[in-house]
Amino acid sequence: MNNEATIGYFKKSVIGVFWTGLFRIASRGVVFLKIIILARLLTPAQFGVFGIASIALAFLEVITETGINVFFIQQKKNIEFYVNEAWLISIIRGFLICFIIIISSPLVAGFFNSPDAYILLLLIGAVPLIRGFINPSIIKYQKELEFNKEFIFRLTIFVFDTLVGVLAVFLTRSPIGIVIGLITGAILEVVLSFIFLRPIPEFSFDLSKVREIIRKGKWVTMYVIFHFITKEGDKVVVGKILGIGLLGIYQIGYNLSTLPISEISDVANKVIFPVYTKIVHDKERLFRAFRKTLSIIFVIAVLLGSLLFILPKEIFTFVLGEQWAQVNLVIKILAVYGVIRAIVGIPSTLFLSLGKQNYVAFMTFFRFLILFITIVPFTNSWGIEGAGYSALTSAIAELPLIGYYLIRIGNKNKL
Repeated sequence: MNNEATIGYFKKSVIGVFWTGLFRIASRGVVFLKIIILARLLTPAQFGVFGIASIALAFLEVITETGINVFFIQQKKNIEFYVNEAWLISIIRGFLICFIIIISSPLVAGFFNSPDAYILLLLIGAVPLIRGFINPSIIKYQKELEFNKEFIFRLTIFVFDTLVGVLAVFLTRSPIGIVIGLITGAILEVVLSFIFLRPIPEFSFDLSKVREIIRKGKWVTMYVIFHFITKEGDKVVVGKILGIGLLGIYQIGYNLSTLPISEISDVANKVIFPVYTKIVHDKERLFRAFRKTLSIIFVIAVLLGSLLFILPKEIFTFVLGEQWAQVNLVIKILAVYGVIRAIVGIPSTLFLSLGKQNYVAFMTFFRFLILFITIVPFTNSWGIEGAGYSALTSAIAELPLIGYYLIRIGNKNKL
């Protein structure tokens, strides 16, 4: 029976990777086409105004992350047991983000000296408010490994959002059209979540369950915040110290060297997390699955990283153009960084499946601390190469802590 179940979960994992990967490819393709069309309808300055609003929204969503999805996937109890409480927390979070955006919009617009961003910020505040009402049962697609259904659901909303946004921009010749697309996409997601997903939440809740969700989700909140700061912190410092031009070069180098690796890692982690939670009671089986996954990701990450590392710099210069030649200074450094980050994602998923959110939070905080200590002196001394070395140093410094946690879990379970 165990062998049959193992084969079943392995098959579902492969299928899950296929559908999740297919969505990544499809969504990236849609985004690429969207950018091409909008670039002909909007000016760079208008894109910048939307960028200000989207960064503000992303930051607030990060600092108010509740960890509900992680909590749901970890739970052995049915979603029905917590769905009302999760919905309440989600609605409150949506109102909170909307309120903060509204009251801070004059300050944000003033900080960036962009009066046009004010209206856009007010409009984009409606997005989290609407999304707060999404039926939390949507997490069942991941929890039950129904990634084919999630693919159809997500892609439908994504394409609808894009089409409405492009049409609205065409009619208004304004970045407001992009926000209109986001708002209509959020409304569609709420509607579809209530049509196709069960159970349907109600305005009834148990305060003790609310406390439980918040208590168990606090470590996820900490992890998400420090992960966001660590991911974006080096770019902020590069832009401040070296200027916008070198920031653009660093961002291109970062994306080129880490995106292929991170895409594979992100897809794998999204699929294996719910699989791990289903076999978490059988520690030997869980660790066997972990070792197999780690081996596969290790081989893929090293192969992709090595390819990026050994490619002649002339190839990057030819593809990007002579004006981007300096990107070669940082490609190899960040390729190694990307390999390490891809490999580290697998132990993090294992810790989450075991309910060890605090491990992941402490790992991310330690990486943030090392980056915080090194980024300014390294960048001042070696330019964008120094920023790359700072990111790489933070990733390497995290490895001993991960090893310690793995040994601790292994000893506890006598594995």
